Amino acid sequence: MQVLEETYGFKRMSVSSGRGTLPLLEADSLLGGRRGVSLPFTDSCEPQVNSSEEFKVLWDAALDRGRERNWKYVEVRGGKAWLPNAPASLRFHQHVLDLKGGEEAIFSRFDGSVRQAIRKAEKSGVKAKKDDSLEGMRTYYRLHGGTRKKHGLPPQPWPFFLNIHKHLVSKGLGVLVLARVDQIAVAGAIFFYGRQAIYKFGASDEAQQELRANNLVMWEGIRWLAGRGCEQLDFGRTSMENEGLRRFKAGWGTREGTLEYVKYDVRQARFVVDKDRVSGWHNKIFSRMPMALLRVAGAVLYRQMT
Repeated sequence: MQVLEETYGFKRMSVSSGRGTLPLLEADSLLGGRRGVSLPFTDSCEPQVNSSEEFKVLWDAALDRGRERNWKYVEVRGGKAWLPNAPASLRFHQHVLDLKGGEEAIFSRFDGSVRQAIRKAEKSGVKAKKDDSLEGMRTYYRLHGGTRKKHGLPPQPWPFFLNIHKHLVSKGLGVLVLARVDQIAVAGAIFFYGRQAIYKFGASDEAQQELRANNLVMWEGIRWLAGRGCEQLDFGRTSMENEGLRRFKAGWGTREGTLEYVKYDVRQARFVVDKDRVSGWHNKIFSRMPMALLRVAGAVLYRQMT
């Protein structure tokens, strides 16, 4: 939460009952208005509760907070099971990898194409390893910009990654893995971790795709996380429309599920359904922007979004 507070100016508004917690941040912008989200730019944020009664106390408190703060809506990204009668505002595929059983067992569950890509990267001289330095994060950010441009999206601003390094990576709550060929970085990935780990960001040099360095980066991250006692790796959400990304994540031996969000319009006192806007006309515009302009767009737009 501290990363989001310092980067985008969101305000912490979590509600607690003594036994449970619903993490919440308040975002306020010209385009989005004032709203409460659990949590902005987070794929999944399950309420920390053990019963429906506990959740109801937290949910009612969140709605009260929304009325007091004049929020447009309250959105929770996970925890749909506690609101069984509410419609899902958005649905995504979710893929989770079991990290127990040792390296050989994990590797054996990958699709043959994934194992082949990892071996090809190793034979091509690609070296992947953990890099927790600030310079390593700067190197990743350069790769990140190119990958976002390829997908027609602006990159998050540099202060966002600077705060990730400050509050997570440097404190042993996150890890950066970089792949290099002859000391030149060609791919990278960022993971957050505790008992459960999250694959948060990945990027690679489009001109070096044939090296399959992104596969080796992922494998090195998996090996490192499993070696630190992490039990699962969440590969993050995948749009229902993105079949290619879905197949990629499934190839790592993951278990597929469905992630559902719930959004409540505070002013109209009703649940609402959104449209997944992961793709559209905006992708073509962003993909054609010069990198300098694309970074400016990211610095401006991500403050308006959640």
